[in-house]
Amino acid sequence: MLEVKQIAVNYGAAPALWDVSITCGDTELVSVVGPNGAGKTTLINAVAGLHSVKSGALRFGGQDITRLASHRFCEAGIAIVPEGRRLFTQMTVLENLELGSFIASAKARRAERLEQVLNLFPVLKIKLHSLAGSLSGGQQQMVAIGRALMAGPSLLLLDEPSLGLAPSIVLDMFAAIKQINAQGTAVLLVEQNVAMALETADRAYVMEEGRIVAEGPAREMMDRPEIQKAYLGLEAH
Repeated sequence: MLEVKQIAVNYGAAPALWDVSITCGDTELVSVVGPNGAGKTTLINAVAGLHSVKSGALRFGGQDITRLASHRFCEAGIAIVPEGRRLFTQMTVLENLELGSFIASAKARRAERLEQVLNLFPVLKIKLHSLAGSLSGGQQQMVAIGRALMAGPSLLLLDEPSLGLAPSIVLDMFAAIKQINAQGTAVLLVEQNVAMALETADRAYVMEEGRIVAEGPAREMMDRPEIQKAYLGLEAH
């Protein structure tokens, strides 16, 4: 489904990504992990069309989308849940969710998609007419994910979904992400919580300083001594 081929991305004259290649299949849940400043958010924003690609190529569903206009990425089937949620806090939960379904194909199925989101996150049913800013952090993350799902994406991009959430809520959030994937949506997950990301994903990539430095099946990555030491705080015995 998604092929990122040797892309480079700059911030002005400063390189942010070098020669980055990843893939995500039709039904896969793929994680990209790494420390702060590794380039994870830059990568996912490039895949979402929010950063232009200096060189290399993005292909999605067999089509070259490297130079596609940013506002066309959602129509192509890609939706992003940005870091920090970025809700309209003075609008209601329902209004925020409906903003995710403004492309014509999504608007036609708005009621159906809303029901699916509320089945995934039942707590939002009683919060529909509350201001988004009045919700807890976990509930706001549910709204942000729900807003993206209202577009009916075939690929869901998640940027640090566990950021700022209590550990118990993180478990619920990752369970919901697995459910979304199990229902047929491919997921590309950028996450600093390496243990949860590797436990959840089918495959994983490790980024450092704007490059991919390791890749493989997520459970095998969890067993690598260098990953355990660098990201899980464990020493090999």
